[in-house]
Amino acid sequence: MRTARNMGPVVRRPDRLYAGYAFDLDGTVYLGEALLPGAVRTVAYLRAAGKPVVFLSNNPLRNREEYAAKLTRLGIPAGPGDVVNSSYVLVRHLRVTSPGARLFVIGEDSVRSELESAGFVLTDSPGDVEIVVACFDRTFDYRKLQVAFDAIRAGARFVATNRDAYCPTPEGGLPDCGAVIAAVEAATGHRVEEVVGKPSPIMGRVLAERLGVPPADSLIAGDRLETDIVMGRASGMATALVLTGVTTVAAAMAADPRPDFILERLDQLIQD
Repeated sequence: MRTARNMGPVVRRPDRLYAGYAFDLDGTVYLGEALLPGAVRTVAYLRAAGKPVVFLSNNPLRNREEYAAKLTRLGIPAGPGDVVNSSYVLVRHLRVTSPGARLFVIGEDSVRSELESAGFVLTDSPGDVEIVVACFDRTFDYRKLQVAFDAIRAGARFVATNRDAYCPTPEGGLPDCGAVIAAVEAATGHRVEEVVGKPSPIMGRVLAERLGVPPADSLIAGDRLETDIVMGRASGMATALVLTGVTTVAAAMAADPRPDFILERLDQLIQD
């Protein structure tokens, strides 16, 4: 077992199986178009043991069908019902809280299409906007910032898919929705009112519904302390931090409270 000087063992792994499992995608199951070590073996083992597995992502650049297709292409068969991502949770949440609302969406085509298909009206006219929605958007520009600024100053609400500062990639990362939120907040002086993705309890409730097992007998594994681990703890789940993504050994060992388990690779969740 590898150790870090004066910090004890890096790997703390479970000694039993749980009733259900949730796995973050970027940085945990894959990075870009490459599967991470142990991912295929872990999912196959758990499914063979009859354990439900749900995949999670704060990234709204793909819908659930596209995420399922990517997983299947990489060697982990999946359907849309196996995936919970931030745009799916956003649509579910707004259908309940603001059905048919007029939205200005700082986001790309995937999330815009999901919202339109759910009956929401998308508009760039600030005076018509009821809710400004911030997402991971690689096309974010000054015009979008101006529309959001004008709409919020005119009374529109401000919600977002997630707070991630960046999305990990094989090259390092891409500025994520947290950067968009920061720009809008800085311009308007108005704090984002709701964030639906991890670590929000809004996503936590959707995850529990999808798993269909008690949170106390479920485990979430991910590579981010501030999203995966925080949501798991708040939801009453066991938590496993995987060191294949953005979190360093030092940060993992210094976390307070620490995750229940700290793993070098995903298949350390299962028994050899």
